[in-house]
Amino acid sequence: MFLREKNLIDQIPIILKIFFFTFGVLIGSFLNVLIYRLPRDYNIVFPRSNCPNCNKLISWYENIPMISFIRLGGRCSGCGESISYLYPAIEFLTGLISLWLAPEYLSYDYLLNYFFLFTIMCIFLVHFIVDLKHKILPDSLNLLLFLLLLSHGWVFYKWTFWLSGLLIGFFVPFSVTWVFYLITKKIGMGGGDLKLYGCLGLYLGPIGIIYNISLSCMLGAIIGGLWLLVAKKNKNEPIPFGPFIIVISIFQIYYSDFFCRYFPCGR
Repeated sequence: MFLREKNLIDQIPIILKIFFFTFGVLIGSFLNVLIYRLPRDYNIVFPRSNCPNCNKLISWYENIPMISFIRLGGRCSGCGESISYLYPAIEFLTGLISLWLAPEYLSYDYLLNYFFLFTIMCIFLVHFIVDLKHKILPDSLNLLLFLLLLSHGWVFYKWTFWLSGLLIGFFVPFSVTWVFYLITKKIGMGGGDLKLYGCLGLYLGPIGIIYNISLSCMLGAIIGGLWLLVAKKNKNEPIPFGPFIIVISIFQIYYSDFFCRYFPCGR
C-alpha cells in the first residue's frame, strides 16, 4: 500500500465525507455502464444510455444517480418497463465504498492511497457482478488492474516480490487447470480467472497469492457445492469463480493487518 507519512490538514469534516460519498455515487453510475456494456462489447462512451426495452434515449435529468430512479418510480418514462434495482444499489454501494476509504487527511499520499484502493475496489465490484451474470471477467478490466498493480509494485516493492507473485499467480492455477483438462477433458477455470490471479500476484507477492489461490479454491468448493445442492443445479454447469477470488482479495488488501495476523504474508 502507499506510504502515509504526512498529515497536512485537520481531520476531514463532515462536508468532505459527503463529498466522498457523492463522488462514489457518481462513479457507481459509470460502473453500471461498464457492467452493462463490457460483456456485450459495446462502446462504453457512445451512444448515450437508452432503455433496453423501448430504446428511448435517457435524458440527463433521468440519469441522475439514485435520484432519477426514485423520481421515475423505478420505471422507464417511455415504456413503463421496470428498471433493475441493481442500478441504484450499485451507485449506493460505491458511495459507501468511497466513504469507507475516504482519507483522514487531504495530503498527497493519503489521497493517492485513496484513489489507488478505490480504483481496485471499483474493478472488483464490476468483475464481481459481471462474472455472476455473464460468467466472464473482462480483459479490459484485468489489463487496467495489471497496469495499476504493476506500477504500484514497481515503486514500492522489490522486483523479485511482484514478479514472482505474477508468475506464481498465473502459472500455478494454469498448470492445475491444464492437468484437470487432460484428465477430464473439461475446463476447470476460465482465462479471466487465471489473469486475475496473475494481476493480484503483483500486489500480494508469492506467499500472498498462494494463500489467495488456496483459500479462494476452498471457498469456491464450499459455496459452489452448497449452491449446486440447494439450487439443484447440474454439476456440469459452470460456476463463476471470480467472486471467490475477489472476496479473499478484499480481506488480503483491505484488512491486511488482520489477515497477516493469521496468515504470515512474507513482505
